[in-house]
Amino acid sequence: MKIAIFGSCVSRDTAEFIPEAEVVAYVARHSVVSLESPHGTKGTDLSELTSAFQKRMVTSDLKGTGTARIVKKAVELDAVLIDLVDERRGFWLYPDGTTMTNSIEVESCGAARNARRSGARLIEFGTDEHFRMWKSGFDTLIAGLKEAGIWERTILLDIEWAGAVDGARHPQNDGLSKLGRQWRRLQRGTREAGRGLTKGHGIAQAWQSLRTVKPTEAEDYADRAQSANADYIRYREEARSLTASSVMRASSEVRIDKDHKWGPQPFHYREADYRSIVDSIRSCVKKNGGEAP
Repeated sequence: MKIAIFGSCVSRDTAEFIPEAEVVAYVARHSVVSLESPHGTKGTDLSELTSAFQKRMVTSDLKGTGTARIVKKAVELDAVLIDLVDERRGFWLYPDGTTMTNSIEVESCGAARNARRSGARLIEFGTDEHFRMWKSGFDTLIAGLKEAGIWERTILLDIEWAGAVDGARHPQNDGLSKLGRQWRRLQRGTREAGRGLTKGHGIAQAWQSLRTVKPTEAEDYADRAQSANADYIRYREEARSLTASSVMRASSEVRIDKDHKWGPQPFHYREADYRSIVDSIRSCVKKNGGEAP
């Protein structure tokens, strides 16, 4: 099975659990917005990126060549996998209307800092402005894949972020459960403030520790997943309404793998989750007439 990916870790990590798969095109760190209005590489210093892969991905984004790289392999493709993970960090909008995806690589090499200095604005994921420009860019992606005759072989991986680690219960997000989490956080803060007072800290310092109590790891995962899943809703619904096939998993159906090779994150899942997603992908490929042993 030959696969192209327009997305990031959700699709790429899943592909590793398809032993017969060959990823022949991988477009990452690339918002669909850059397909319409790429900033270009002129004046953008990527020398601090030490990885050849990182440089290729950021350069592709700056040139807006994501669709072209997939279309180049159109004849041999059995499936194109799309996920929306790379949209989560937003993009830079320059005064001349060009854009650059706000990837971690762009942040680390100083390109984001230079973008801000040149008058670019960070358009944050989930805002109306971001959604409007993303929708236009997604339409451009669709048009390119349709023209190449591979849109029918395109599969959206609509996988929500996991809110709990493997072995833990999925967090409930009803009002009573949220109140319970807030109460437990307040209790921890109260205990911390009390310990501070016994050590001679002043009232102001104790009050500050009460106000700034940090969430537990489990609470952090639950909060991040809930927020991200809420922000993604209209993007996922729009993409799902347009793609030929979708593989969907709710947050309650997946879990975070604490031993994931890229580290525990709400979008790094268990092996069992990936294998389940792979089974669904194979079904989609067969339905679409591709090769899926």
